[in-house]
Amino acid sequence: MTNKLLNRDEFRAALENAIKGKSANKAPFSVAWATGRLSREHLARWAENHYHYVGPFADYLGYLYARTPDHMTEAKDFLLANMYEEEIGGDRHTDLLIRFAEACGTTRERVVNPDNMSPTTRGLQSWCYAVAMREDPVVAVAGLVVGLESQVPSIYRKQTPTLREKYGFSDEDVEFFDLHIVSDEIHGERGYQIVLEHANTPELQAKCLRICEIGAQMRLLYTTALYHDYVAKDLQIPAEELLAA
Repeated sequence: MTNKLLNRDEFRAALENAIKGKSANKAPFSVAWATGRLSREHLARWAENHYHYVGPFADYLGYLYARTPDHMTEAKDFLLANMYEEEIGGDRHTDLLIRFAEACGTTRERVVNPDNMSPTTRGLQSWCYAVAMREDPVVAVAGLVVGLESQVPSIYRKQTPTLREKYGFSDEDVEFFDLHIVSDEIHGERGYQIVLEHANTPELQAKCLRICEIGAQMRLLYTTALYHDYVAKDLQIPAEELLAA
């Protein structure tokens, strides 16, 4: 925990370091995906789980928007714009995810059924709701946007080429990933700027750093659980390959 107020450059570096080493890219599921060793059935199970993590993202932001004070105008505008993009700014993001899921061989009915998510996915979803509803708004932005959303482009940049080159998915099938490589890079940076501007005490900075670390750990745990729940019985990733990820 910091005991002095960090300047913007120091705080930005500390936020990035809080996530570093805990990226979901290091999870065995992500390694197997990026190297083309998952089956379409494995990818379908991912989609069925991922829907219940990202599907309510606009809900998480809505709870957070309602608690964000009016003087944080740019933060409220960002949250509202993010919700709009998720739900009605073009194709609904969850519909794009379901399109990918169907291309993997599962159905819309299976994807939207909460009985098809793992307990770890349920835990990540619950954590996101709790952060949105209970934490200081600046801390919540740090957890949900910096700790979680800002990771997405680096994850999908490794996975999306494999979807086209190894599995033969069409551009339409993988639009969900292409969209989030661009949009979440923008969202992540805006999240950083909100936290850098409004975490203006040593205590708030310390809370933001801690929740970024926890958010990264939660996504890593979620992605690792997908491997153990659905893939490990079919495929073992050598430990040295995981260490090199």
